[in-house]
Amino acid sequence: MVTQNTQVHLSGLALRLIRDELIAEEDAKTAQQAAKKEKTPFVTHLVTKELVKSQDIGYAASQEFGAPLFDMDAMEFDNSITTLVSEKLITQHHALPLFKRGNRLFVAVSDPTNLQALDEIKFHTNLSTETILVEEDKLTKYIEKQLEATDTSMSDLDDELEGLEIDDGTTPEPEDSTSPQDDAPVVKFVNKVLLDAINKGASDIHFEPYEYNFRVRFRQDGMLSEVAAPPISLALRIIARLKVMSRMDIAERRVPQDGRIKMKISKKRAIDFRVNSCPTLFGEKVVLRILDPTSAQIGVDALGFEEEQKKMFTAAISKPYGLVLVTGPTGSGKTVSLYTGLNMINKPDLNISTAEDPVEINVMGINQVNMNPKQGLTFAEALRAFLRQDPDVIMVGEIRDLETAEIAVKAAQTGHLVLSTLHTNDAPQTLTRLANMGVPPFNIASSVALIMAQRLARRLCAKCKTLVDLPKEALLEEGFREDELDELQVYGPVGCDACTKGYKGRVGIYQVMPISDVMGRIIMENGNSIQLGDQAKKEGINDLRISGLNKIRAGLTSIEEINRVTKE
Repeated sequence: MVTQNTQVHLSGLALRLIRDELIAEEDAKTAQQAAKKEKTPFVTHLVTKELVKSQDIGYAASQEFGAPLFDMDAMEFDNSITTLVSEKLITQHHALPLFKRGNRLFVAVSDPTNLQALDEIKFHTNLSTETILVEEDKLTKYIEKQLEATDTSMSDLDDELEGLEIDDGTTPEPEDSTSPQDDAPVVKFVNKVLLDAINKGASDIHFEPYEYNFRVRFRQDGMLSEVAAPPISLALRIIARLKVMSRMDIAERRVPQDGRIKMKISKKRAIDFRVNSCPTLFGEKVVLRILDPTSAQIGVDALGFEEEQKKMFTAAISKPYGLVLVTGPTGSGKTVSLYTGLNMINKPDLNISTAEDPVEINVMGINQVNMNPKQGLTFAEALRAFLRQDPDVIMVGEIRDLETAEIAVKAAQTGHLVLSTLHTNDAPQTLTRLANMGVPPFNIASSVALIMAQRLARRLCAKCKTLVDLPKEALLEEGFREDELDELQVYGPVGCDACTKGYKGRVGIYQVMPISDVMGRIIMENGNSIQLGDQAKKEGINDLRISGLNKIRAGLTSIEEINRVTKE
């Protein structure tokens, strides 16, 4: 009996791989058939199924066809070249345009026998195509990267925006002021601002009108910086566009409004924006908070915990009951910490409910409720409803009043794990804040399992950070020990193309304080935060300052940055 494999005509690259004993002939035929059935390139199938290593295929192809093997990691890419070829062609043929010289387009491929790809690209671009041989795994990585990246430079819109002027003598309603054709550049500008913010890793976008100018600012790694200054005459149109996108009432400009925008930036990734408008002296200011769902899935190891702190946090959220509180100012990463904890315990055998104002990150398997005070849906009402729905874990966005605090405490005392946030400066102050709200001390002592204070410090850029030489007196004044000064290495920011003023990303600084029996007695005796802080030090719990110094010792951030976020 003749097998189907014997009828397969192997490509020149497949024959070379067989001759080099990188794959058996039968396996090559089976793989070629499977690739054809899946409509994927033969080389992609081999690497995806781990039949042959990507490097071995690249070397074999180079030897067989006499073409040099290029390293894509050493190449510079021009995003505008990618737009010459449609996304469909790039993904279908697994070929990526790299650069153009005159009438010739150079295309990266991992299989030089893929002539159909080159012919179709040549037909659609009307350019002569030349192949550049690269390794399959690197080609896959850069295709995904280039298709997700968008050239979001706003400088090319300046001329279009300058041409859109409104008569300064009148202020027409936004919906009546322009025709759709006139607003096309405004739509394009707003889209580019949003994409630019995503690509730069910004957390917030500020659109701010003033008397004589209008500016756009991004908050990157906790710091605001101006990125664009459109003409003030366009403020109404830009704000109106944002309000339309977030489904606000564009005719109402006298009261603050809340909205939401969902932007799909690739087939696999969508970003939500939480939008708020607020009337100011010279028009409405609009601020967008960028809500990236992937931020809640970074894992506990990426938060920045020290090993002992991670153990204490993990132990607290693994308990069947108790109150876990996360404290810190706005923008200190409390929500990400809470959702990281929830993701660790998010299993089918647990009923998890959250009450948030508003819900920032959507998570499968968690019942999330958006607060609506106008309709009477407050944190307290949501908590009461949760307790009638057989909960295991409850997360309250913030404890703002005595009513919410009392329900949260009672829930923690009756067999539920409750997670929430408070706005206090450190962990010991949280306990006195609950007491000041009116929660009885014995309820606090019996319900609170762990308090975690946190800040976010900018992380030094790994590519350009440099050692700084500081006098011993200065280091001692910052809080370092004298016995460690001889071996201590302190780094500072420099700045390069890969970062923002020497920093890239942020790292968490934590004070993780489990409530011990001694602390419980101090609370019962109406002790203050100073007494609790002293007891925490006796128990070896690092405060925020010491945790910050540990980040400096590890070379993760600078003294200036730790002083900014922790020094009183």
